[in-house]
Amino acid sequence: MSDKTISVLNLLDMDLKGHNSLNIRCLAGRNGLSREIKASDVNRPGLALSGFYESFAHERVQLFGRGEYAYLQKLEGEENLDPIKKFFTYEIPCVVFCQNLQPSETILSLAESSGVPVLQSDLGSSEFAQRIIRVLSNIFAPSKTLHGVFVEVYGVGILLTGESGVGKSETALELIERGHRLVADDIVEIRCVNGNSILGQGANKLISHHMEIRGLGIINVAQLYGVGAIREQKEVQIVIKLETWDQTKVYDRIGTETHFMDMLGVKIPLIEIPVKPGRNLPIIIEAAAMNERLKTMGYYSAREFNQNILRWIESGEAQKAYYGSEDLY
Repeated sequence: MSDKTISVLNLLDMDLKGHNSLNIRCLAGRNGLSREIKASDVNRPGLALSGFYESFAHERVQLFGRGEYAYLQKLEGEENLDPIKKFFTYEIPCVVFCQNLQPSETILSLAESSGVPVLQSDLGSSEFAQRIIRVLSNIFAPSKTLHGVFVEVYGVGILLTGESGVGKSETALELIERGHRLVADDIVEIRCVNGNSILGQGANKLISHHMEIRGLGIINVAQLYGVGAIREQKEVQIVIKLETWDQTKVYDRIGTETHFMDMLGVKIPLIEIPVKPGRNLPIIIEAAAMNERLKTMGYYSAREFNQNILRWIESGEAQKAYYGSEDLY
């Protein structure tokens, strides 16, 4: 169970669109709209209504589909309301009837008296369950904010980090000019979804697609380059740290070793790129993005280069070049 919570009222007021839309409205129990949802999973209360309340997941959203609805009608037809009354004695966040199923006045009265919100949706029970789990998982996902610039380059989410003034925003601006997309500038909010994916977006949606360029000021990327130059959120797949060139530091020149950065328990590939005059950072970042796509396809350029060198040495050609009688130097 997550430490975060969301009230039923907040869930009703959320502006969910597209494949996240829940299409819910409140039928009864408005006094209980302040009840908190603390779990991202849902529960189908068929066993509970049959009288088996051991291990009843009452802290979850209770979902009623056609099966549960038919069983409610059977209990009411037999005038056996005790299981239903016991059901509403638990601290339930809310009850949702899918497929526009209309609960009886008896159910609505019990919900009203117990302060349990009863919601209705026109979605099928399976589709609604998938959507609300996805929505609540995003809300309850561990999150934190980072200082950096988040861009999408050739479909790869790249988080640019580094000290202030190293050139993150200018590099991102050049990438946007080359046809890539901005996700967030300056403050990036990351969330761990499903335990193995890091999603990044702007911490403030109103200003996430604005950039601060020293000497120029604040610019609106969407207005200057069009809506095709921005994106709301993206998975973080590479972290590139920009740092001022250090003459005493040994930088990776082959790339056989992969370094990682821990983000909310997920290891993200980390690349350190030294910055000095004359280096074309946007081209280097584009190459890093394309190289990462090759890695996802199972091709590792550095490893193949290393294997080719080993095969060349084992073939004897290297020995001939080294021990040859002719002085080549």
